Amino acid sequence: MGQAWGFGRFGGPEVQEFFDRPDPVPGRGEVLIRVDVAGVNPLDHILRSGLVAELDSGRPFPRVLGMEAAGTVVALGEDVDGLEVGDAVFGFALTGGGTYAETTVLSAPNTARIPAGLSATVAATLPVAGTTAVDALDQLGLPAGGTILVNGVGGGVGLAVARLAVGRGLRVIGTGSAGKRAQAEGIGVRFIDYAGDVVAAARDLVPDGFDGIVDLVGGASLRTVAPLARDPRNVVAVGDSSVSDLGGRFVDRRLDRENLERSAQLALDGVLAPVITAIYPLADAPTALATVENGHSSGKVVIKVA
Repeated sequence: MGQAWGFGRFGGPEVQEFFDRPDPVPGRGEVLIRVDVAGVNPLDHILRSGLVAELDSGRPFPRVLGMEAAGTVVALGEDVDGLEVGDAVFGFALTGGGTYAETTVLSAPNTARIPAGLSATVAATLPVAGTTAVDALDQLGLPAGGTILVNGVGGGVGLAVARLAVGRGLRVIGTGSAGKRAQAEGIGVRFIDYAGDVVAAARDLVPDGFDGIVDLVGGASLRTVAPLARDPRNVVAVGDSSVSDLGGRFVDRRLDRENLERSAQLALDGVLAPVITAIYPLADAPTALATVENGHSSGKVVIKVA
């Protein structure tokens, strides 16, 4: 038996609970891992809310929260290639295992070995934030010297996009709340506070328009900044698929092992070093998720399980 933290029904934080469960049995194409570190993401509380029907896995309750983790392989399901028991790995729990737990199952095609020299803490932040940053910037394909606006730069994904963009030689401007300024400016971002006139401030900095925009906010904020792009096709949204109505594109996600390995190498090289601002034990998982859900986190929040 191992401890897990999840939810017994759809709803707000009040439906969350700790519970004990047997170690999951890895199915075809899955690996069972002993979790070392789990990443915390906004999608975790969105899934808990049950308000997005297309994201409902249909699994029975209680369900474990979390979708990314790093740990050690302890068992293999059938038809698993390239991974062995004892491997230190990181990846996605796409088959519904949940990662805020002592053990969980990861999808083997969406799991990679942690390279020597990379910590499990850093590796646990890469499946969501790291690969999203790589995908969004690859999709834009901007050359060095170009200008990019990161709308919502203060969170884990936003800072990963900004850091990688700086590493690619782009001039990065980012929007966010006042509390996110220090982290953004610390990695070379020119910061614009939400509290002011975002459009006017952006036009002052880049009068001719941006070569690309990566949006992490969506909704009205996306519609406010989208016209700042010189070409609407170079607006890439991570969470709002209605960007296509504006002539932009939704991020084309690649969750495979190859992209995980690429993100890990970029992290080793210091080009995609995540900004980890809080590490909580599993016992404080409620606080960890609340920090992200309430918008108080700057950078990446993780849960140290082992």
